[in-house]
Amino acid sequence: MTEVLPIIERRRIEAELLKEVYETLKAKLGMEEAKALIAESVRRSAIAQAREFAATEPGGTSLRSFMDIQKHWTASGALEIEVVRKAPDAFDFNVTRCRYAEMYREMGLAEIGPLLSCQRDGAFCEGYDPKLTMERSQTIMGGASHCDFRYRYAGGDAPAA
Repeated sequence: MTEVLPIIERRRIEAELLKEVYETLKAKLGMEEAKALIAESVRRSAIAQAREFAATEPGGTSLRSFMDIQKHWTASGALEIEVVRKAPDAFDFNVTRCRYAEMYREMGLAEIGPLLSCQRDGAFCEGYDPKLTMERSQTIMGGASHCDFRYRYAGGDAPAA
């Protein structure tokens, strides 16, 4: 998948439009229904985008290929991460600074920032490779000091680094 824009810039553009969609939905349907519709739409988009990334992997998807595409999310200093563990079946890291969260707050979208960004992560796994799963117990957007990403890959394939 060829990205013309860094992903953080793509998310900014999407958020500008979704902000207006969210406000319209909220006025017509109420906050909970508006959030549910935004969540569903963003989730579907994340799965579709993951499938696009997966389709470009010449040898098929793997934990290694997934680790290799992480550069798209960290580009332009969008995320500052500390790798905790790389193993044949695991990739664990903490995000210590999230410019996505900062951007959504600045745009007045803190209310739906987790829907626009955080919920994408697990959904991306679904579209990228069904053997890939993610667990996370906290996020910066949710008020924590860091996000704790823990990816697992059934039938590990990536050499430990």
